[in-house]
Amino acid sequence: MATYNKRGYKPKTQKEKVEIVEEESTTAEVFNSLDEGASKAEEWAVRNQKYIIGAVAIIALIVLAVMAYNKFVAEPKEKDAMNEMYTAKKYFNDAVSGVSSDSLYQMSLDGGEGKYGMLDIINNYGGTPAANLANYYAGMAYLNLKNYEKAISHLDDFSSDDKMLNPIAKGGIGDAFVQLNQSDKALEYYEKAFQANVNDYTTPLYLLKAAKVAISLGDNSKALGFLERIQSEFSTSNEMKDAEILIGKVEASL
Repeated sequence: MATYNKRGYKPKTQKEKVEIVEEESTTAEVFNSLDEGASKAEEWAVRNQKYIIGAVAIIALIVLAVMAYNKFVAEPKEKDAMNEMYTAKKYFNDAVSGVSSDSLYQMSLDGGEGKYGMLDIINNYGGTPAANLANYYAGMAYLNLKNYEKAISHLDDFSSDDKMLNPIAKGGIGDAFVQLNQSDKALEYYEKAFQANVNDYTTPLYLLKAAKVAISLGDNSKALGFLERIQSEFSTSNEMKDAEILIGKVEASL
């Protein structure tokens, strides 16, 4: 700012006087413009205050309704669903252990002892996290029961960011497509499975499965990439030995 704008400064020349007048005039115009804008806003607010108050009230009611729904409907519903799922999960876990597997997988789907099965959870508690998880269990149960279409349907309905369940669900879909002789779709889901999360268990597992399917499709170059990744990143995995054998075979064919 010029020195003649300081407090108490008196302009010495006509030019300085003109500049000060122009500056004061511009400042006044700015403040007048702001005052006019504020006045218009106030007038608009006064004219529309009923609508404004109504809108605020509606938003407040929506927020309160959502909070009330979550507290008095969604949370109790989810708790009931998880309680109902306990027996079905027990059947599933026992089936995984290998004791009367087929019948137990079926009981995990249909329920028993007066308790819901996974299909009941899905049908009666739709939209809850429990129903979502029930789709995972139902899909894996159907996969083990060799009902591959239903396995794909339920696993595809399952959604999760869980580091293990997410890749296993996608890998399960890949396994089902293999059994249905749809190798191209199987490869797609095996790739999704090992891309979903990088860990020492699921990643080398689905890399190896993807490599085997790629070989069956005649894509040895892609298969070699999967196998070499196992060799370089997961050399201590259970899949390493098979990967090394396949690397030799694939390299010989290229």
